Amino acid sequence: MNVVMSFFTRMYGLPVYLDTVGTMFVSLIGGIFPGIVTAVLTNAASTIFNKEAIYFGFISALVAIYTAWFNREKKFDHIKKILIFVFVVGIGSGALGAVIQWGAMGRPQTQSIDALVEAFTIQFGVGDFWSYFIINLLLNILDKGVSIFAALLLVHFIPKRTCINIRNSGWKQKPLSINEVKRIGSLSLSSLNSLRIRITVMLLGCSFALTAIMGIVGITLYFKNAKVEKAEIALNAAKFASEVVDPNIIDECIAKGIYADAYGETESALRRIKEGITGVDRIYINQLSSDGWYIVFDIVPEGVKKHIPGEKEKFDENMQPYVGSLFKGEVVAPVEISSVSGWFIAAYYPIIDKNGICMGYAAAETSLAFVSDYMRDFMLRVLFIMTSFFILIIAFGLWSTGMGMVYPINSIEKSVENFIKAGDDQVELDEAVRQMRAIDIQTGDEIEKMYRIICDMALNQTEKIRSVRRFSEATLKMQDGLIITMADLVENRDSDTGAHVQKTSEYVKIIVEGLEKKGYYPEKISAKFKSDVVRSAPLHDVGKINISDKILNKPGKLTPEEFEIMKTHTTAGREIIEKAINTVKGEVYLKEARNMAAYHHERWDGKGYPEGLHGEVIPLSARIMAVADVFDALSSPRVYKEAFPLDEALAIISEGAGTQFDPKCVEVFMDALPEIKVILNKYNQKV
Repeated sequence: MNVVMSFFTRMYGLPVYLDTVGTMFVSLIGGIFPGIVTAVLTNAASTIFNKEAIYFGFISALVAIYTAWFNREKKFDHIKKILIFVFVVGIGSGALGAVIQWGAMGRPQTQSIDALVEAFTIQFGVGDFWSYFIINLLLNILDKGVSIFAALLLVHFIPKRTCINIRNSGWKQKPLSINEVKRIGSLSLSSLNSLRIRITVMLLGCSFALTAIMGIVGITLYFKNAKVEKAEIALNAAKFASEVVDPNIIDECIAKGIYADAYGETESALRRIKEGITGVDRIYINQLSSDGWYIVFDIVPEGVKKHIPGEKEKFDENMQPYVGSLFKGEVVAPVEISSVSGWFIAAYYPIIDKNGICMGYAAAETSLAFVSDYMRDFMLRVLFIMTSFFILIIAFGLWSTGMGMVYPINSIEKSVENFIKAGDDQVELDEAVRQMRAIDIQTGDEIEKMYRIICDMALNQTEKIRSVRRFSEATLKMQDGLIITMADLVENRDSDTGAHVQKTSEYVKIIVEGLEKKGYYPEKISAKFKSDVVRSAPLHDVGKINISDKILNKPGKLTPEEFEIMKTHTTAGREIIEKAINTVKGEVYLKEARNMAAYHHERWDGKGYPEGLHGEVIPLSARIMAVADVFDALSSPRVYKEAFPLDEALAIISEGAGTQFDPKCVEVFMDALPEIKVILNKYNQKV
């Protein structure tokens, strides 16, 4: 599309080019890299009919970059945005194009623009350059406006799904979102040690070095050949000049100058030689003296001051090595001379009379100053050409390392990080593995191999954790079963505490969860604490194993002596569980069981037993159990009493807040009345 449009606009001499329609179209669908490739290669292809097209490739590449960026960031979804795009691209490409065409090439590309510049200059009285600059801006705004509307129209007729498939075709993994690409790109570009930056710089450095070497070699070879050619021209011109000068008139011309008889005719012949041999800047005839020579004839370009006949000129330092050869009448090989008068090659051919005597020398000079002009023009054109390829190389480096390395490695890194963060949460671990496998990296190299190994490792690790968890859960169930069995052994000795263990455990769970919901004791209540307290609750009366059946199942009120014995079940329970703790190393949840067994009869006001602890000095787990234990004792029948009605039992609990019980524990217990009723009904105590 770019090549065809450029061909027809050039063939018909139109002042616009329309050579970026295809570039914009590809950039809209494929993104930056495909757009740059299109821009550079189509400009290169256009050199078939327009040899100067290659110099504008970097402008087209910049248009591709801006089009893709604008489409991603701003969107072409409003006429105002489209007009902003047109003006920015038009002014930018117009300004760069004007500088290249006028500054480097010295003229516009088409005659139609020449005519517009001339008309504009005459009409507004401004200089040719500014006329061309303004016209080029306006034409580029028009050109880019037509191009973007044409490109958007073409995109409109392509199915959205096709556009998405084309844009995602370069991914070697699951395509990332724009935000993910930006995040990874910013991380890469923010570090000079980034793999992406290093590889791109390496490619660019190698390309630049290769270009520089090729340029230097090319200029060196050209300069060497040019010097050989110029030397040959100078020598031939000097030889021809020596043949048209009569040796016998040299003395007369020095003495009489332009008034010598043969001066005019000889000067005309010499001038014809200079004008007839391309590249000769000066021809002059001289006669040697002891420290220099006398000028006889001096043929120079028009406007350059020439020496008059008989004027003496000393030997230049560049000529000192050849003075001996001059006095011997030998042909002097072309000499490269650099002085204030210029940079040139000079050849000297002797003028020999019929007696074999050297009467003087014919000299011819060819300038080498053109080489510096050529080098400047050559390097400028190489710069324009290579800039587009440098942009292409940078884009290729960023694209290839991004798609093949940076994005896959970053995706692997992020998935591994999520896997690590999942810790031992099985659900999160499974999700992390699923997301890791969903990346689906297909680079076909070591990165893909590493990715597959990491996926397998993560999957195996997850399955091992699942197996360990199942084993741990089975172990915990076994431990909990042993605890319940131990508690039942104790409870079964008590004739009237039916389901006491189960009910108190459920009350404890209600209270601890209520404290957490209200934000009470946040420094203490954690998931582990809740689990430990609920699991330990059945052991709170384990110390009753040491109380005799006579006291434990006595139908009447205990005597003071018997009550003192009954109170020892708290210390006995503590000793039993401490022995278990010492036996089973690391079972921290038994520490809460010890606290509950030892202190569930302590009171908030310090009047409890066995140690008379008060307030928050009492372990929280024991304060929770105190409420649960007393409520169950009140609401359940005993051999020495009937069960209290629910309202009366709740009233007693409420009255004990701040004296017997922790007020916060009582508060959350009372707030959970519906759940309390469910538990009572569950254990056949209708309320």
